[in-house]
Amino acid sequence: MSQTAPVVVSQTLRRRRGLTEQAAVAAVDQACRRLRLPTIRAVLDEALAVAGKEQLSYQGFLAEILLAECDDRDRSSIRRVKSANFPRDKWLGDFDYEANPNINQATINTLATGDWIRKGQPLCLIGDSGTGKSHLLIGLGAAAAEKGFRVRYILATRLVNELVEAEDEKMLAKTIARYGRVDLLCIDELGYMELDKRGAELLFQVLTEREEKASVAIATNESFSGWTKTFTDPRLCAAIVDRLTFKGTIIETGTDSYRLAHTKNQQPTDA
Repeated sequence: MSQTAPVVVSQTLRRRRGLTEQAAVAAVDQACRRLRLPTIRAVLDEALAVAGKEQLSYQGFLAEILLAECDDRDRSSIRRVKSANFPRDKWLGDFDYEANPNINQATINTLATGDWIRKGQPLCLIGDSGTGKSHLLIGLGAAAAEKGFRVRYILATRLVNELVEAEDEKMLAKTIARYGRVDLLCIDELGYMELDKRGAELLFQVLTEREEKASVAIATNESFSGWTKTFTDPRLCAAIVDRLTFKGTIIETGTDSYRLAHTKNQQPTDA
């Protein structure tokens, strides 16, 4: 019969046995900073007092401080999702991949890790209405916010209007800088309306501010060849396409509206 090998205390733990109380406090503080555990660092004194009063076991004490960190991260995650200004709740877990086989679930799962945001890469979702562009845009944005990224969602026309007003009020640089600070800028419904030259140039400034530094994700109903309807200056159009595609991911969601198909399937058939 095989026997389980005895647990051996690691060299690291043995080396820490001789720490004084003051050295232990300093070591815990430094470790919390390095491991990015701000809540544990903040509540440690109180948690130690409670542990002593309630005679918690080592495991009980460890559970308390780790759960405190988890709870605080959950609250922060909720705040980040709310501050992103999504118009409605959309989650990747609710997306129906069977209804739209154009979308590769593995690709979406990879994007949900957020590595492309860390690298400052763009994402383009292209397809007709009802094919899931906005759902994926919001879902990926929410997933990013839950992972700690600063995210902002806005309609393309609203962004352009805000930039025009900011320029008129001599606040353009401040506004562009504000949009430059978020880790992921989600621009929805790009291409639904034609932009005049001024609006297109202002949007170009935002994209330039973020180029290869912070990610932009867009959802559009127009293929790139049709973007000259939105950006009437061909050279400016080409420059914008370049900034939104360089080292980026392009996902085509197709032309068949599964929303419309779902609605039709719900309607009673004639007897």
